[in-house]
Amino acid sequence: MLRIHGIAKSRAFRCIWAAEESGLPYEVVPVGFGPEHKAAVTAVNPNGKIPAMQDGELTLFESLAINLHIAGRAGAPFMPSGDDASRVLQWTLWGATEVEPHAQQWAYNSYYLAPEARNPALAKAAAEALAQRLSVLERHLAGRRFLVGESFTVADCNLAALLYGSWLNGFDYGPFPKVKSWLDVCLNRPAALRARKQREG
Repeated sequence: MLRIHGIAKSRAFRCIWAAEESGLPYEVVPVGFGPEHKAAVTAVNPNGKIPAMQDGELTLFESLAINLHIAGRAGAPFMPSGDDASRVLQWTLWGATEVEPHAQQWAYNSYYLAPEARNPALAKAAAEALAQRLSVLERHLAGRRFLVGESFTVADCNLAALLYGSWLNGFDYGPFPKVKSWLDVCLNRPAALRARKQREG
């Protein structure tokens, strides 16, 4: 059984969603961010952060690596083979390097931090940088329903999870209708809704 260490209101949400999509049995080991959890977190992640995952003798940290492992266990269509497996890696790493930093900066300065701590200039700069990346995604999705091949894969799960906060909290997706439609499809899948229920309560 997969053991996901974390809470749904963290990056563990991505791993919970991937586990739901995979159909593999899993449990969430509820450890949070507070100092009272530090020893439990460090025992499975030397970085002292959540999430981490245990699968038998294997222990992994980094949420997107965890998701790729889960998808590999599940197999096709969640993790395709051949060139499409390489495309899954491409979009996953693109999301981590090109999308997530700007999505996070926008989130912190738009809704996550207390109003007095937000920096509107940083929010604006992050929105502009994120929009440049969404333009790339918009072009890629022309004539496609999903990122890789004809079916939903872990690439969709990973990238949509990175954009979940912006999608839920009012980022302007008006200029990117294909991205918005793709996010709507991904984040309203039955497995996504089950994971969202854990996060959104």
